[in-house]
Amino acid sequence: MNMKPFETIEVDKAEIACDGGKLGHPRVFLHIDHTSGTIQCPYCSRLYVLKKDAA
Repeated sequence: MNMKPFETIEVDKAEIACDGGKLGHPRVFLHIDHTSGTIQCPYCSRLYVLKKDAA
């Protein structure tokens, strides 16, 4: 599922948690694949982008 992201967030780690911020939703843990370098939250459509220098 790829919705238009309402927000893009750069992160330092491949494993992140999303709770929707002000939108609010159940906390989900997401894993960014190093191949694509991105993952989109299935609840709120936030797009997480792994920084180039991230481990």
